[in-house]
Amino acid sequence: MGGGAYTVTKYNLGEKLSLLAGGALLVDYTLTVAVSISSGADAFIAAFPALYHHKVLIACLLVIIILILNLRGVTDSATVLSFPVYLFIFGMLILIGYGAFKVVTGQTTPEVHASIGTAVPGVTLFLLLRAFSSGASSLTGIEAISNAVMDFKDPAPKNAVKTLIAMGTILALMLVGIVGLSYWYGIVPKLQTTVLSQLAAHVFGQNVAFYFIQASTVCILILAANTGFTAFPLLAANMAQDKYMPHMFTVRGDRLGYSNSMIILGGIAIVLIMLFKGRTDSLIPLYATGVFIPFTLAQYGMVVKWVKERPKGWFFKLIANAIGGTITLVVFMIFLITKFSQVWPILIFLPLVVMGLLRIRTHYHNIAEELRTDNFFKAMRHVDKNLALIPVSSVSSIVDKSIAYAKMTSDHIIAVHVSFDEHQDQKMLEKWQARYPNIRLVMLHSQYRSVVKPLARFIDKIRSKAENDRFVITVIVPQFITNKTWQNLLHNQTGILLRWTLFYQKNCILAMIPLKLKK
Repeated sequence: MGGGAYTVTKYNLGEKLSLLAGGALLVDYTLTVAVSISSGADAFIAAFPALYHHKVLIACLLVIIILILNLRGVTDSATVLSFPVYLFIFGMLILIGYGAFKVVTGQTTPEVHASIGTAVPGVTLFLLLRAFSSGASSLTGIEAISNAVMDFKDPAPKNAVKTLIAMGTILALMLVGIVGLSYWYGIVPKLQTTVLSQLAAHVFGQNVAFYFIQASTVCILILAANTGFTAFPLLAANMAQDKYMPHMFTVRGDRLGYSNSMIILGGIAIVLIMLFKGRTDSLIPLYATGVFIPFTLAQYGMVVKWVKERPKGWFFKLIANAIGGTITLVVFMIFLITKFSQVWPILIFLPLVVMGLLRIRTHYHNIAEELRTDNFFKAMRHVDKNLALIPVSSVSSIVDKSIAYAKMTSDHIIAVHVSFDEHQDQKMLEKWQARYPNIRLVMLHSQYRSVVKPLARFIDKIRSKAENDRFVITVIVPQFITNKTWQNLLHNQTGILLRWTLFYQKNCILAMIPLKLKK
């Protein structure tokens, strides 16, 4: 089951808020791919600056590679996926440890900074809140554990808690180490390189260790993008089962993965990368704002759960979730206020997503109502006869086949012919009466040489009259099938156009009589 926040919100806070959580998670997983791949491209280009102007292309190629691997089912092995994680952690610990060692032993000269406690002009509460919200984005991604509790070995909740604690510890160590060393070396963000690559260059220099750090960073970011390809299809399938998303998202491919979800996710991620030109600093605010919405809803959903169920130790759990929900809500509001110019699109897009999910649900509900068997019997209660209408262009073997089928289904058969030349009408009538003396032929003259429109108008008139006479109409469309695909271009495809026109007519049954040509 995908989307822990969606599930928690659905069972505790109701439909509308669950759709907000689900919609935010769908957007978040999509942005996870875009942000991770853009960051991975940044790390790659930091090692090879000459490729800077090809950043968007590199990012798009990485998305395509991950998409293909997921479609082929290559990314299912936990053993294979664990190696980039261990390499990255090992690389960061070596970077932080060796960098701290050089600082302690005096092997590096620190940049000149104002001493701690010195008042800095221009630093306001607004600026501090903006920095806090930017730092809070480092916490995003931890929801992957809560969404994957079902995948842990038993006892799953305890193992998930242990993993979460380990993840928080490693994250805190890395964040403090990297920020501290960056402050010591006076590193500031630059356009064509990353903070981490600058730090690695200061600590190691441009040697093998530097390139190892960049390679492990690219690998871990690609793996981070892969979590989107894992979580998005599961959540989409879950919501599709609840009738909030198209049923196509529940269909598995030949590798037992949700191929449709993966392809759509990859396509949207590529569009986002191209739209934002692979700029991570533009994508992260949208990503972080979106992720704190399901965070908040899930926390308050758990508060409602503890109040309702009141298991042993429920009060302390309630307090913990209430504090967590309040913190994430405050962070979301800070993001909204301090970075409104960057995050406003999500305020427009998310309501549209929720409205779309509701309309999908309404559509499936309406279909279920109309497909009820008692509705069918009510509709057919006033019908006891069938009128077969056969559009014909000439006397031919396919018309023979169509009439033979019509005789098996009805005693009332009318053939309809659309003519463009009144002088040819008599010849057509003579041929028809000689071949089918007992079948009525209606001749329609088309002044503007249109076939479909006169036929559609005639069928509509007959249908209105037939309903009053307790008839149902079956339109039998003869259609020959060419031996070669390219040969279809040599014909007008009138039968296909007619079927498409009548497809939306009420109380009109369509039947196609195919004739496969041999030559």
